[in-house]
This record gives sequence, structure tokens and C-alpha cells, in this order.
Amino acid sequence: MAPFIRRVRTASGATAVQIVEKQGRKNVVLKHVGSAHNEVELTVLMQAAHDELHPGQTTLDLEPKRRHARSALRVGGKRSALLWSVLDKAYVDIGFDVLGDEAFKQMVLARLIEPCSKEATVNVLERLGIEHVSRRTLFNSLKRCAQRAYRDTLAQACFTHASRHGDLSLVLYDVTTLYFEAEREDEDWEANKGFRRVGYSKERRVDPQIIVGLLVDRAGNPLEVEAFEGNKAETHTLISIIKRFQDRHGLHDFVVVADAGMLSVGNLKALDEAGLLFIVGARQSRAPHDLEQYWDQHGDYMVDGQIIDHPIPNPRTQQPSLDQGDSRQVGQKSWRAIWAYSSKRAARDNRTLNAQQRRAMDAIEGAKPARKPRFVSQGRMGMTFDDKAFEHAQRLVGLKGYVTNIPAHVSDGRQIIAYYHELWHVEQSFRMSKHDLKARPIFHHTKDAIQAHLTVVTAALTLARHLYQETGITAPKLVKKLIDLQEIDITLPNGQQHTAYPQIDPQTQELLTLLGH
Repeated sequence: MAPFIRRVRTASGATAVQIVEKQGRKNVVLKHVGSAHNEVELTVLMQAAHDELHPGQTTLDLEPKRRHARSALRVGGKRSALLWSVLDKAYVDIGFDVLGDEAFKQMVLARLIEPCSKEATVNVLERLGIEHVSRRTLFNSLKRCAQRAYRDTLAQACFTHASRHGDLSLVLYDVTTLYFEAEREDEDWEANKGFRRVGYSKERRVDPQIIVGLLVDRAGNPLEVEAFEGNKAETHTLISIIKRFQDRHGLHDFVVVADAGMLSVGNLKALDEAGLLFIVGARQSRAPHDLEQYWDQHGDYMVDGQIIDHPIPNPRTQQPSLDQGDSRQVGQKSWRAIWAYSSKRAARDNRTLNAQQRRAMDAIEGAKPARKPRFVSQGRMGMTFDDKAFEHAQRLVGLKGYVTNIPAHVSDGRQIIAYYHELWHVEQSFRMSKHDLKARPIFHHTKDAIQAHLTVVTAALTLARHLYQETGITAPKLVKKLIDLQEIDITLPNGQQHTAYPQIDPQTQELLTLLGH
């Protein structure tokens, strides 16, 4: 049966207007349009329900006694004013209003509501009933973004906001890639100077791309963002952003946390020389080197939760490693390697190894082609299974390593691991920017426009993180909850104008209270 409109008297005495559908013997509510407390609000809600059910059609009033009143009553504009007010307040609270650019603000807030191209942003604002600038003004704002260094201004606002509400003693860094569906790289395009290039892609794509580095605080609030050429090595991005962050804010006493992709001697030496502390993930392949002496003395059997913490030479000073037994003897100039064993990780690693073993055997037996099978040796007699490499890999299952220059008397091994595990905040921020805020596809071609787009996305990400920290729900869920709470303008038969305001349920009011509304 087709959906229809139903009016129901509530316990509070209001009249609920609902769109329902009969399914079997039950009426299932598809949407609760609202609750009316007077005839005017009821008329408005009935009109809104009709518009929802039959978009583009006018109502056919079959009730003679009300025909005159309804024909004279006119429904005017509808506005998602509450949603816009919430987002606008967050924009101001963070300090982004310092730009004084209404067009830029509208682009940022619209991306939180419905990520789309700049061309389509005006359509989003129109559907919200928000008074908006023109498309030309939006695109001019992107030009101003590059010309007036908006990103620098926003970075200062982000820092001020984060320092007021959080802890900047520890920052987290990671990189991601954004690809372009372009036919060529930018190597021969002077305007971009080799910006969009084919490089290493975690998604295994061969399209031109850019590298994006993001620095956040331990709560996931963006502090610094930078875009690099698509063929730049990830390890060559860290120091650039850290130095910019230091120069911008004059900070010299914080811990930098990054994953194993940032692990290079050059990076760690540069951080050490700058007087900064770091925690970086170690590649599993270096475990035999770090643990050789321990294994010789104690064997390679480890129990769940066991941590081995020992000093390693500092390449910058070439200070020799101390005895493996007591990491508390580590001097200020030495570094530490920390290895932790997890039975849960071991089970996962074993499943992976067994799957790789099966693929290797299938390749050797010719059952399945494999591009680069692990544990397969190619010799004059053909392919054979590399038992030595497999046994070596089995010895490393369950191990996760970390390298740090933080002295053991400041933070023990468990604290170091706990700090490292906060990297999920920056990973979550990347997921939000890629999926919730649709950082791509990018409909721009010049470097300045791409950088401006990234600035808009980062500003929207900052707002999304702020809203999440205040309410505990994601920006898309908050938008979905508030977008239908619209103000509706109506004109009564006597010409009097009236605005019908949405009824707010207790759960939504609690969210609004958390946000200062």
C-alpha cells in the first residue's frame, strides 16, 4: 500500500503528523514530520508532509469547511536555520571567523552538510534555505585562499583552540594520498611544477596523485597540513611539517609520534638534533637485530603482554649501546628499542603467514599464478619453497616494535606503547576527510586551487572533530539529526506573517545544550 499522511494525538496534547505505510496489518511510521500545538502549525506540517510525499504537486483539499482557510494560507520559505546556527557557532568558537570571508565559511559549512563540488555548493545552500553568495564569489574565495595565505591563519586558530582545550605535549603525524583521474602528470605543466605525479600508492593506483601530510594533537584536532608532490617519499615529508609547526608557534618541547612509514635514520636524527622527543613504529624485520642478545640469553619464547626495552646506539652521536639487561641505564643521548609481544597479534600474524604459505605452494605447484609470491625461491631447478625464510617469519609473529629517544626514567615501555597507540586519532581524521568530507574527487587542476580545496577540507575536518568531541557523535549523524528541524514561514488568511519553529525532542535538546545552544 502506498505511503499516506496520518495525524495522531500525543500524550502531551499535541498533534503528531507522520508519513506511514501499511505493511500487513500494521501501520509503519516512515517519517515523523513534527508535532503541532495549534492550527497554524498543523497546517504547516500537513503541507510539509504533502511536499515530502508528493514533491512538486499541489494539495487537493477535499474538506469543504477548511477549503477557504487553506487556499488563503500560503507557505513560504523553509530554512534549516538550527543546523546552520550550530555549525556557524562551531566555526566562530574555533576562531575561523578571523578570516572575515563569508564565502569561505559557506564552503566549509556546506562541505560538512553535503560534500560536493564548489559548483554544486550553491545548490546545497539553496536547499537549506540559507542566504548565500554567488558561485563566482565562491570561486573568488578560493583564489583569495591562496593569495592571502588562509591556511596559515587557520593553522594559528587551530593551534590556539587546541592549546585552550587540549594537550600539545604530544603530536601525531601520518600521510595519505589523494589521486586524480587525470590523463597525464604535471611534470611538463609549469603552473603546477610537477605537483600531481604517479608515485607509491597504498591503494595500488597508477593515477597521478598528491601526498598529504597531517599533524594532529592527541585528540585528533588538525594542527598542520601540507600537500607534497605525488612521487615524494613519505619519509621526506615529516621534517618539513614539524619545522613549519615549530617556526609558526615557537614550540620546542613536544613528542612526535609517527608510524613505521616515517622510520628513517635521517628523520630521527633531524628530530633528535632539534631537541625533540619521538616515538616511531619499528619495522618487524629489525626485530632479530634488536633482540639477538636477548634471545641468546633467554630464548625466543615470549608470553602475552611481555615487553623488552633496551638501549640502542644513537646514530647522531654513535653512543654505544649499554648492557641489554637494564634500560634504566640509558643516557640522555641513547635511544631505545621497545618490543612487545601479543598473543592476539600472533594469531593474526599466523593466519597471514599460513595464507601466504598456501599461495606460495600454489605458485610452485602451478595451481595458481602469483605475481610475487612470498617464501618462493627461484633457482635453476625452478621454484622451491623457502623454509628458512618461513621459519624466520614465524619467529617474529606477535611482535610489534617501537623506537624512541625518550629516557626510560621519563616514560617506561608501556607508556611509550600507549602514546603510540594514540595514532588512531590521525588515522580517524584521514578517514573522516576521505569518506565523510569527500576530500576527493578533486575538481581542480591548478596547484593553487588544489591547495585551496585542501584548506577547505581541513577546516571542515577541524569543525567535525570539534563537534564530535563536544557531543560524542559524528558530524554526518549530527547533520542528519538537525537538517529536518526547519523553520517555515507562512502567511495567514488575514495577511499576518508567522514563522513555525520545529519541535525539539529531549535527546536533540541535550545535544544542543552540549553545543551551547
